[in-house]
Amino acid sequence: MSVNGKKVLHMDRNSYYGGESASITPLEDLYKRFNLPGTPPESMGRGRDWNVDLIPKFLMANGQLVKMLLYTEVTRYLDFKVIEGSFVYKGGKIYKVPSTEAEALASSLMGLFEKRRFRKFLVYVANFDENDPRTFEGVDPKKTTMRDVYKKFDLGQDVIDFTGHALALYRTDDYLDQPCQETINRIKLYSESLARYGKSPYLYPLYGLGELPQGFARLSAIYGGTYMLNKPIEEIVIENGKVVGVKSEGEVARCKQLICDPSYVSDRVTKVGQVIRVICILSHPIKNTNDANSCQIIIPQNQVNRKSDIYVCMISSAHNVAAQGKYIAIASTTVETAEPEKEIKPALDLLEPIEQKFVSISDLFAPTDLGTESQIFISRTYDATTHFETTCDDIKDIYKRMMGSEFDFEEMKRKKNDIYGEEEQQ
Repeated sequence: MSVNGKKVLHMDRNSYYGGESASITPLEDLYKRFNLPGTPPESMGRGRDWNVDLIPKFLMANGQLVKMLLYTEVTRYLDFKVIEGSFVYKGGKIYKVPSTEAEALASSLMGLFEKRRFRKFLVYVANFDENDPRTFEGVDPKKTTMRDVYKKFDLGQDVIDFTGHALALYRTDDYLDQPCQETINRIKLYSESLARYGKSPYLYPLYGLGELPQGFARLSAIYGGTYMLNKPIEEIVIENGKVVGVKSEGEVARCKQLICDPSYVSDRVTKVGQVIRVICILSHPIKNTNDANSCQIIIPQNQVNRKSDIYVCMISSAHNVAAQGKYIAIASTTVETAEPEKEIKPALDLLEPIEQKFVSISDLFAPTDLGTESQIFISRTYDATTHFETTCDDIKDIYKRMMGSEFDFEEMKRKKNDIYGEEEQQ
């Protein structure tokens, strides 16, 4: 918004950046936050060596958030490391996710004939171009369902599971009966992201995800934005059904539009579900991941008789988020029963032994007020996915509702050139 010439005041009731997606440091603060008695044991090392994300997410190397970071030059404030591996769960074991032809042929996830069919499918996806009907091979991207595309290549259920959930990154199987274009593009995004760095398609910022909002706050400041932490919000001032200001510590900051998360406007949102997240501190890498210092594991819902997938994100001291020799694994899933801790057990079983667990169950909210009249624009709660693609969709949706036009990456580039000049980009 600042880049687009809006005058932005950012108020946060917390004393740290990032709201519910903050990185907590030192470790003592995490113990306090989860009401654990006492202090972390000596074996955990120095408290300030820890930056623990409350909500685990990775960035797709070729995804929307990386584009936003690059185009807005927030990358100048951040350092990223590539995540070392992406794994999928099948029959109680974990396997590396094959996403290139060579990996598909070497993978122990599939039998020989299945490999050939899957390879054909990957080649088809790589060549697919929605603007060139010659690449469709009889498929209508806007009509043919993904279920039919899988049938066309004669792919078995296990392959469908990991393609839909570990490559296209769907949380449920609803996508099977929808037109295939979206799924094919998602698999392309995965492959293109993987092609950039080779080990996995995911990136992660050193010192934790809390660095992202700080980077954007700095960018906003360059364009005249103001950021205030520790600013309690007493009231959102409405006149004639429209927001006109925010009251804090007796003063009113006047505004024409307001963006906020659901926690500030409980009367304008509705609960759409719950997510359970379990932060686990380990003293060892996860078994069967080739001792990776970071990885993602996806447990497709079919494998554990659920409707939605279970995710594990693991990072370590290599990312400056934990003491030397320590690993942070965060398991998350959408809650489906009255016993969420039982639901997430298949993920925790992969992580044993666990030195310390921090369990949170969060409500998921979506706005009931889209802001057309009130000019209050409310974000959705972070979901259980382990990447930022859904969050970026929400940002673009808010942008469109506020500005009346689509978010345009190219426009961001041009605006940035006006400020920094072309030369500095090289």
